[in-house]
Amino acid sequence: MNRYPRDLRGYGATPPDPKWPGGAKLALQFVINYEEGGENCILHGDEASEAFLSEIVGAQAWQGQRHWNMETIYDYGARAGFWRLHRLFTERAMPVTVYGVATALARGPEQVAAMQAAGWEIASHGLKWIEYKDSSEAAERADIDEAKRLHQAVTGEAPRGWYTGRCSMNTVRLIAEDGGFDYVADSYADELPFWMRFGSRHQLVVPYTLDANDMRFATPQGFNSGDQFFAYLKDSFDLLLEEGRAGAPRMMSVGLHCRLVGRPGRAQSLRRFLDYVAGHDDVWIARRIDIARHWAATHPPTAWERPSGMDRETFVARFGGVFEHSPWIAEKAHGLELGPAHDCAAGLHNALARVFRLADAEDRLTVLKAHPDLAGKLAQAKRLTAESTAEQASAGLDALTDAERARFEDLNALYTGRFGFPFIIAVRDHDKASILAAFERRLGNDAEAEFAEACAQVERIALHRLKEMLPE
Repeated sequence: MNRYPRDLRGYGATPPDPKWPGGAKLALQFVINYEEGGENCILHGDEASEAFLSEIVGAQAWQGQRHWNMETIYDYGARAGFWRLHRLFTERAMPVTVYGVATALARGPEQVAAMQAAGWEIASHGLKWIEYKDSSEAAERADIDEAKRLHQAVTGEAPRGWYTGRCSMNTVRLIAEDGGFDYVADSYADELPFWMRFGSRHQLVVPYTLDANDMRFATPQGFNSGDQFFAYLKDSFDLLLEEGRAGAPRMMSVGLHCRLVGRPGRAQSLRRFLDYVAGHDDVWIARRIDIARHWAATHPPTAWERPSGMDRETFVARFGGVFEHSPWIAEKAHGLELGPAHDCAAGLHNALARVFRLADAEDRLTVLKAHPDLAGKLAQAKRLTAESTAEQASAGLDALTDAERARFEDLNALYTGRFGFPFIIAVRDHDKASILAAFERRLGNDAEAEFAEACAQVERIALHRLKEMLPE
């Protein structure tokens, strides 16, 4: 099967109501990435120095050498920046999630004790702050196992959340297969948590952020001043809160680093934002583990048979009648590049309609001819498909007076004689009166226009059918 694994649909136009505690209209989370002492350094067994997320924008790794400037920038994060952030959040009693690199935690026992005394969540940020794009699956799995072991030894508890950051295409699946994590954060795909399925296992993803993140102080064309950081956080917060108050509550993440926003010229902007947030009473400030547990309890995973995952026989058996008596459309649609975006009515309808639209006129005509007359002899003999029976009944065509039935019979004969196929209309969009009006109006169309209209109505009928068959 030609399948596309990326999910470009997500929750679509109508995401679920998260039902945040206390009726909150926005869930806000702050993450402090604790990486100092876990970065690339030959003291840590690495081949080169760190080159990422520091004051030295565009820094290059020094192969086989220690990098004094880089090391001391990271040292600042542990020695000064961390404590400034600790004061900002504890003075306001605001909860925090720490993404802790296991080896960094092991080298910062006082910081770990302070995190725990404040009640902060300490999630795992991996074993070391390194890149995994070229790692083997076995090597990455071994590092996950070692990170868990060291994390528990240092903190006394196994981590319940995971974020690698510089991850591979295997990372989220490996975390799911591990089975020990309430959530994984290696995704930037949404503003709400969501479930991913790997085999029989469902893994909750609580997506993270790279935009509302102080890392942009260390990237080209990022934040150049604290005012820019504050303005961006405030604008993000205000829009999300406005949308939440309008009926679509969301989640906002703010990413922080001790060596970046811990500098006084940036910490001042963070303090302004914390005080601004504190002035709103319909915001739930939470740790990520709290959000994950709330989501799992409120929106547990559901297992259902997705169209994109069906084999050909099952797919055709399920959807072969969506276009009346024309299973060949489903057969061809199954061979398209289907993916998560097609596991809903609109998405699957698009795939089926593509096949129908690309068919030649003769094949489309066979689909039109497969439809029954409205209130015709097949209906009277109860020989319609279940779908057609329900559709005609929805417009009251199963309860006609003798005069109405005679009128439909006359119109059916006129229409079929003129165009060579039955009159087709998505009756779920109409009542008897509007159907009769459309009948009479469309009898005046030329053959080309009516063929196009009939095809459009066939597609509309198919969409109605799929909406009844698939969850939204």
